[in-house]
Amino acid sequence: MKNILIDCDPGIDDSVALLYALNHDELKICAITTVSGNLTSDECSLNARRILHLCNSSEARQIPVACGPLKPLVRPYPRDPFFHGSDGLRDLGLVDTGGLEENVQFAADLIVETVNRYGDTVSEEGLKALTVLCLGPLTNLALAIMKDPTLPAKVAEVILIGGSFGFNTAGSVRATGDNPVSEWNVYVDPEAASLVFNAGFNLTALGLDVVTLPSIELSPSHRQTLREASPESPAARFLLDLLDFAESRQFASWCCLIDSLAVAVAIDHSIVEVGEVNVAVETQSSLSLGQTIVNRRERVDSQWTHLPKIKAAKTVDADRFLESLVKALVASHP
Repeated sequence: MKNILIDCDPGIDDSVALLYALNHDELKICAITTVSGNLTSDECSLNARRILHLCNSSEARQIPVACGPLKPLVRPYPRDPFFHGSDGLRDLGLVDTGGLEENVQFAADLIVETVNRYGDTVSEEGLKALTVLCLGPLTNLALAIMKDPTLPAKVAEVILIGGSFGFNTAGSVRATGDNPVSEWNVYVDPEAASLVFNAGFNLTALGLDVVTLPSIELSPSHRQTLREASPESPAARFLLDLLDFAESRQFASWCCLIDSLAVAVAIDHSIVEVGEVNVAVETQSSLSLGQTIVNRRERVDSQWTHLPKIKAAKTVDADRFLESLVKALVASHP
């Protein structure tokens, strides 16, 4: 079983990812922190606790949830133009947290505490024992690094949803930031993204190159499986409701599944093929704020080798991803 911490901003796709992780027997969620992204962090904290309550699991009720700042490191908060419903959960009436309270700690403090708790232990494979999944802007992780600069050496891996790395055209035709060349999570807090990319983590970025591919489309067979399970599975029922919401607004089903790919990669890294890239984040231009810049020039003497090197996903096995997701959600039960 892999220990994970999830930093997120639920939101529709984050909520599906949480349910996926909560219902997969190879993952143990040690903590959840919320960041301002799809909604402000306080709203996201409320939604995270609503999702934990939806699981109706005693284990889920023990997971601490801590809230981060209400805005990015140095910028105003830009509300997500993709409408997630007034409550961030498609206005399904999920108002009950089951009495789950927010942790009194600040999100960055809970990240540091959780990493340090597991940092001195190793898995059965001899690897560091905690993987951090970042599904939203990187504000909380950046603040955690400021608090403990040794953090990158203590974490097995950071798997994040963010950026676009030029492996295909998805980053330009499906840019989610508030300009034609940026991805939303990096756009919201580019300074935080730059800090995290430069920190020295073992880091895998899942960018628009893979998370928005049309191949990530739930098939009629997947949907039928979800429908058959929905009377007994709150997670399956929840995803079906979200699909109706997104598709009624002419969005494909992948819009509800973006963050779930990070969970799938935590379970099985071979679901994506990665390449190493040197990357920078644009933090100044009003035209391209939040763009992840990769130097693809052919000449060796033109390479920007001073930039941090990370792993970024080039391709995804969409069929394996969707099968794993649907299987986990169908297995959930009250």
